[in-house]
Amino acid sequence: MKAAEMAVTKIVDVGTADAVWFKYLLSCIAASCAEFATYPLDLTKTRLQIQGESADSKVPYRGLFRTGLGVVREEGILCLWQGITPAVFRHVIYTGVRMNGYEWMRNQVREEGASLPVWQAALGGLLAGGTGQLLASPADLVKVQMQMEGRRRLLGQKPRVLSARHAFQRIISEGGVRSLWKGCVPNVQRSALVNLGDLTTYDSVKGRLVRNTACSGLVSATLGTPADVVKTRVMNQPTDHHGRGLLYRNSIDCFIHLVRSEGLLAMYKGFLPCWMRMAPWSLTFWFTYENMRKFFGTPTF
Repeated sequence: MKAAEMAVTKIVDVGTADAVWFKYLLSCIAASCAEFATYPLDLTKTRLQIQGESADSKVPYRGLFRTGLGVVREEGILCLWQGITPAVFRHVIYTGVRMNGYEWMRNQVREEGASLPVWQAALGGLLAGGTGQLLASPADLVKVQMQMEGRRRLLGQKPRVLSARHAFQRIISEGGVRSLWKGCVPNVQRSALVNLGDLTTYDSVKGRLVRNTACSGLVSATLGTPADVVKTRVMNQPTDHHGRGLLYRNSIDCFIHLVRSEGLLAMYKGFLPCWMRMAPWSLTFWFTYENMRKFFGTPTF
């Protein structure tokens, strides 16, 4: 045991272990592990959220399991991870910013050894999550478009993107750099609400994490799914040669169109896989993140 501790000390000194950049790196690694483990549920959620849109109106409605099985049978099992590259890249920005931003804000306002009041934890979660998602929104846009490529091929449509790099280049060439933030408003709203449930719950009751994760995931999914549906629709819609959406003008127009044409319950498409994903994602992330911090001598979150 002593030999192992000495080996760790030689690899990472005390200053490095507590440095912001090092904690940023650990959070990104932990998020990547959680993303790979639960990504098929995210892809299934996106496919469910697009059902009912004009481009997909002729496709029979499927539930969670039929959608997942359909992807495996019609496109191949590896397509359950289609778009994983921009998804990981998103977490390099999003999770790194939200985790370290929240921890920095928390350390500025709380007294050493004291618990952070719930309202301060909630505010910190909102700010950190919203900021992280605003910066990472371009990667989320590319991820959503790549997730729909298999469905587009089955519908006989031309491929829209060939890779993450091609997607970035195409989006910029059609609408400029600004178009990379298409759908960022509902995206930021969703992430702020999700982090309100995730970071606040963990920081307040991390001693009872396993018992409370499903509950916090339910709250996060309930608050965040409507904005997630709008975000997915806006990001996935076809655009003209100027990069302007052909189906929705903005997130408010998308919301109104959805409710009028598909009903209020359409705002909760993909709710089940969203909820089912949040609990194992959070457990995988927090278990990996905390144990890596402990291994390298970094104080626990």
